[in-house]
Amino acid sequence: MEGKRIRESIIIMAQLMNPQDANPAGNVHGGVIMKLIDNAAGCTAVRHARSNVVTASIDRMDFHNPVFVGDLVTVKASLNFVGKTSMELGVRVEAENLITGKKRHTASAYLTFVALDANGRPMPLAPLVLETDEEKRRNREAGNRRKTRLAERTKEKQCQQDLNCPD
Repeated sequence: MEGKRIRESIIIMAQLMNPQDANPAGNVHGGVIMKLIDNAAGCTAVRHARSNVVTASIDRMDFHNPVFVGDLVTVKASLNFVGKTSMELGVRVEAENLITGKKRHTASAYLTFVALDANGRPMPLAPLVLETDEEKRRNREAGNRRKTRLAERTKEKQCQQDLNCPD
């Protein structure tokens, strides 16, 4: 299977935050931002797989600054790592005050998606073609996160088999 470049699947989405997106204090709900993150990451994953995908996990979700009604939120999603059937994506969220032009890094997340074939079963993915030092660094870091996730999953399965799980 021929590899694909990261730049071929990057998604950048922007959306104006309106009153229905916010709580009474005027801050946009974290769930609204999470949905935008999942949508952008999902589109990136579909672009790479050219098939249906499902969110397998959100490895990390960090909120750095609030988002307010009237802000333009920009979400950028790109691939970090591709395995046999799953892929890790990184997402960065920025909010811009359209009046002042000031931009704030508001959230970041790592998500794992699995590509599905026509029968809803995991399917093989094209490998990533890493072109820049930044892409290679992100790929290495994602590989380390993957090892940690797999080790945790193995530990959880062992715990369940032993029925020796802490509450």
